[in-house]
Formats: sequence, structure tokens, C-alpha cells
Amino acid sequence: MSKLINKISDRMSNVKPDVLLGFSDSISDVEGLIPLTIGEPDFNTPDHIKEAAIAAINNNHSHYTDSRGVKELRDAAVKFLADKYDLHYDSETQFIATVGVTEALFITFGALLNPGDGVVVPSPAFSPYFNNVEFFGAHSVEVDTSDDGFVLTPEKLEAAIKEHPTIKIVIINTPNNPTGVSYTSEQLKGLADVIEKHDLVCFSDEIYSELTYDQEHESIAKFIPERTIVFNGLSKSHAMTGWRVGLVYGPEEIIHTARSIHEYTATSLPGVVQYAAVEALTNGKDDGIEMRKVYEKRRNLLRQGLADAGIESPNPSGAFYIFGKIPEKFGDDDFEFCRRVAREAKVGTMPGSAFGKSGKGYFRLSYATSEDNLNEAVKRIAKFVEDN
Repeated sequence: MSKLINKISDRMSNVKPDVLLGFSDSISDVEGLIPLTIGEPDFNTPDHIKEAAIAAINNNHSHYTDSRGVKELRDAAVKFLADKYDLHYDSETQFIATVGVTEALFITFGALLNPGDGVVVPSPAFSPYFNNVEFFGAHSVEVDTSDDGFVLTPEKLEAAIKEHPTIKIVIINTPNNPTGVSYTSEQLKGLADVIEKHDLVCFSDEIYSELTYDQEHESIAKFIPERTIVFNGLSKSHAMTGWRVGLVYGPEEIIHTARSIHEYTATSLPGVVQYAAVEALTNGKDDGIEMRKVYEKRRNLLRQGLADAGIESPNPSGAFYIFGKIPEKFGDDDFEFCRRVAREAKVGTMPGSAFGKSGKGYFRLSYATSEDNLNEAVKRIAKFVEDN
């Protein structure tokens, strides 16, 4: 090993590689694998959005732009949230277009966190939350939600705050990755009251807001807009994962600081992508509806098939994941279970504990794939469970 390893930043010693990508890579050599691992829509980006990008190239939108995003995008983004969810922001001071929600989270954590600060992460949770927090020298306060329908309760939030007085941020992800569970308006109001009482900030990750099935999407920002950063984007709603469009909204002072970090890391979202995003948010604002109908049908198919195989799961009211409980006879080593399912049943799934300690004994399946794949995957998993 090179002596340069001694030059690596101490800060990075606590930041681990992405466990989701790592596990997915570890089973990628299985021949004939049906991958239900990564949350990648199997739809293509709608043609009218692609055409808008081509037009942007032909119109020479290939130069630097305002770091927040071009005015057309800023205006379209705030109108989208106002029309869809009755959330209102100033496109001049309360919004930034970022290189995916990944960058949005990074720059906003950077704007707020000091070493030693605490961040409440309701678990199970999207794993990059933990590493973002660690990167800035803060610490995650993981709160187990598995006994409460995978929803953070005001009581558990109060208890976490009492035990960890350094808490500054509370993360809410609705609809949730990995469980698919969505918060109701009443549940969000209860959490908002606690957050306001203790003078905290809420990070509300709403990337799956357009993919809800059994209830309308609700945002905690309706109750505490002055304390909430809303993260959204086009990856899931418009099948634009590779375009890397993140949309972040929030109080002016936080957005102003986050913008400074954004300028030093990415400068701006590429202009061509921005004009494609404008098309998505205006003429394509309801593109997600047709995709949602397909996902809902797939959800019902997969969940029923798993139930018939003796695998329980919370009802996913949004996103495109099912969080299955590993049958008792297999124990609770979810990494081993998922390795066996991959090698023996040839179905790729994600270990639940990759999403936090309270995911132990569970596994995540993505239904962002064809019905044919899902039907075959269910048959293989059912046979695996029966034969073992």
C-alpha cells in the first residue's frame, strides 16, 4: 500500500463506502439474476423532455448559468410545489437547483452542521444520510421505528432529544425508502410541534412525493415552513435518475449558505439539463401519474406474492419498495439471507440492516421493474422459502 494512505483526511476515516452499491456489486456476477436491488425506474425519460434537452443544445444553452438555476427553472420549480402541495417559496431567495438530491443533502448538511451536532435519523433510512452526517463531524441519533409502523412518533422524538441535547436536525423521509411508508398530516403535525418546541431544523426528503398510492402526499413544511428544508427532484417522478436534477427549498438564510457550498462544489446544474427540467415541471408536471398507476399494480402483485410465501411487510403507500420481514426459520442475519436468495434463488434484494440497525431481519425489494420479472421473482423466492 502506498505511503500516501497516511495523508488521507482524518475526517474521511469515518465515512464508509455506500453499502447499497457495495452489496449490489457483490451479487452482480450471479448469472440469470433478477435484480430488485437499486431504486432505478425502468421507464425511459418522456420524449417531450428529451426533445427539450435537444432544443437546448441547438439553442446553445451550454454556458455557465446562475448558480441557483436559470430563472425559468426557479420559477417552474416553485410553481410546481405550490400547485401540487400548496407549499410557497420565493424563487429568488429560497430555492436552488442541485446536481441531484445527493448534492442537495450534502450542501445543506454542510450549511448547518458543526462537529458534535446530532441528527435524528428515523431508522430504517436511506443509508447516505448517515455518511453525510459523519462527513461533517456530527453524529446520527438513530431512532428505531419498527414498532410504530415505521413512522417516527413525537414521543420517541422527545425521548431522543432528551437523551441527546446536541440534536440540531430531524430527518423525515416521506414516502420512505426503504419501507414505502408515508406519513399522514396528523403524524407530521405532531412531529412539527416537537421540532418547533425544541428550536430544531427539519430535513424533509420528499423525492417520492409523486409516487403515492393510498393517500395524498403531505409535507411537514405546511406546519413549520420556517424550519423545514424540502428536498425533491425529478429522478423518480420523471424517470430522470441520470439527469441528476435536485430541487431544494427552504428558509432564505439556510439556502444562502448552502448556495455558497454549491458554488464551490458544482457551480451550477448544466444548462441543457435545466431546460429539460423546465419542460418536466411545466408541460410534464403530471408525467408521474401514469407511472404511478403502473407502480401501484406492481406493488399489489409483489406484496401479495410475498404474503402467499409467508413473508410479511408493511403496506407501502408510496415509492416503489417493499420491506419484507425475513421468515423466522432463517434467523435475522439479513446479509446472509440476501446472499442466499441471490445465489440460490437468483433474485437480487437488499439487506435491511444496510438501512440502519432497526432494519435487521428485513430485506428490501424494488418493484421498479417489469411484471414479468416480478412474477418470476416471486416464484423463485417462494420456492426458496419452501425448500429451506
